[in-house]
Amino acid sequence: MRLKTGCRNTNNSAGPKMREGMCLCGGVTFEVSGRLADPRACHCKQCRRQTGHYFAAVRAQQTAVRFTKDEGLTWYRPSNEGSLGFCVQCGSTLFWREDESDHIRIALGTLEVTGNLYLDRHIHVETKGDYYKIADTLPQVKGDDI
Repeated sequence: MRLKTGCRNTNNSAGPKMREGMCLCGGVTFEVSGRLADPRACHCKQCRRQTGHYFAAVRAQQTAVRFTKDEGLTWYRPSNEGSLGFCVQCGSTLFWREDESDHIRIALGTLEVTGNLYLDRHIHVETKGDYYKIADTLPQVKGDDI
């Protein structure tokens, strides 16, 4: 995987911009508007188990996400902290929604066009898998600094 390093996301502050996203089979499609927070790569054990590797996601206001098709969307509660949104038809991991938060994390790979969004940092690096190394120059944070 080739990551762009040391780059600040320039289009996040440009105001509302509509982005479209979907799961692998099209059973869940959505639009997200407005400012998106810099994408993070989460290396916690839960994210690795739900995705098979780390979870690259961007944060948005929940009210900025509009589902255009959600027949396949289901939510699974793997912890007391929040819920994982995925497509029940194809199994695509799509969202992470924390309890008591007005934000939702959207899997970066589900967006049709990301524009100028690049990974900003790695979080929960203290629990990353022992089968890989983080080889880019992005900041590595223990825990989550949001």
